[in-house]
Amino acid sequence: MDRISQLTHSVLDDIDNCRDLESLENLRVKYFGKNGVITSELKSLSTLEKEEKKEIGKKLNLIKNTFFEKFEKKKKNIEVLIINEKLKEEDVDVSLPSRENNYYDSKIHPITQTINEIVSILGALGLTYEEGPDIEDDFHNFTALNIPENHPARQMHDTFYLGKNSNDYVLRTHTSPVQIRALKKNDFPLKIFAPGRTYRCDSDLTHTPMFHQVEGLVVDENITFANLKWFLEKFCRMFFDNENLEFRFRPSYFPFTEPSAEVDIKCKISSGKISIGDGNQWLEILGCGMVHPNVFAKVGIERKLSGFAFGMGIERLAMLKYGMPDLRNFYDGDLRWLNHYGFSFLDNSDLSWK
Repeated sequence: MDRISQLTHSVLDDIDNCRDLESLENLRVKYFGKNGVITSELKSLSTLEKEEKKEIGKKLNLIKNTFFEKFEKKKKNIEVLIINEKLKEEDVDVSLPSRENNYYDSKIHPITQTINEIVSILGALGLTYEEGPDIEDDFHNFTALNIPENHPARQMHDTFYLGKNSNDYVLRTHTSPVQIRALKKNDFPLKIFAPGRTYRCDSDLTHTPMFHQVEGLVVDENITFANLKWFLEKFCRMFFDNENLEFRFRPSYFPFTEPSAEVDIKCKISSGKISIGDGNQWLEILGCGMVHPNVFAKVGIERKLSGFAFGMGIERLAMLKYGMPDLRNFYDGDLRWLNHYGFSFLDNSDLSWK
């Protein structure tokens, strides 16, 4: 093997054996420094014959190009290894440690539990589940429900209006628009209920800007107030689990029903606590009435039909049944409150009727 071939193998072997940047740099100086081996060989070319100079110069340039190509690759590989080692030494687990399973058990929110109970009872009483959009137009939310133009419910301080043309769309103020949509299908007899979110500009101890309601509607021939009375008494006794619960129907006014009534149940209020079914005091829990003839007319129903409707606040029912003093706590997101008032999944209502 000639001298140049030996030099080539020596250069390549030395690069392969380098394990750090310092030794790699020393190798560069050894071969290509001011007094390096390859540098000296290149300088000595001037003493050679023309043909020999050309041949050896070509080989030396090949060694030089090969060296620096492998040099750069080796340098990058060593730098990557250095970075990986450093990262390994400084590795930190930034993931959030899991909570102990027994600290906050999964609980069903009281509103969800109450909705499930209401759905289960109304379904067992023969009503069908219906739902509608949270954003409603003026017709479905007000006009079709016989609510006049000057009614306070249409005012900006009571209702969330949407868009520049504020009279066109609103966040629904009740779930009654679902009744209108069901009536427009003109498919009778009609027996439905509609739980859902509703919105009003209100916030205090017993009101929140967003809350839940459930509406019920039964329409057929020869439906009377006696049917309404029996139905609501049956529902309330099942919901509060009290067969001896006493009721009072008080005359009231709602634009979409005539006659209208508010339903009170007997209770005992002492030291801020309410005991349902005891004592001699009365507490209002829902509104109801017979469907107003104008409502039928506004959705184009010409048949001789009658029907009853009712509506109730789901948060209010939950507060009364489970003794929750402040409506605002429902939406605080306090896990301690949920851990106290929440329900086990084993307590969930039977929805097998669906």
